[in-house]
Amino acid sequence: MADETFIRHVTRDADRWDLIASTFYGDATNYAGLIAANPRVPIYPVLPAGVELFIPIIPPPATTQPLPPWIAAAQKAGQL
Repeated sequence: MADETFIRHVTRDADRWDLIASTFYGDATNYAGLIAANPRVPIYPVLPAGVELFIPIIPPPATTQPLPPWIAAAQKAGQL
């Protein structure tokens, strides 16, 4: 299963799914993908040390910042 879309991670004592999600994704609530990518790992509240996990690489969300009004107006007028 390990390829360029996953990072291999070996748990340390007292690791939890939410802590791992927070470490890799910056969001402790984003653990569902971790669990789904590791179906052979029991869903314990606290993971034992030495368990090999595959962490899916998730591309950063596309940010859609609103354009400044002068650029939006220029695009609408066909000037950009």
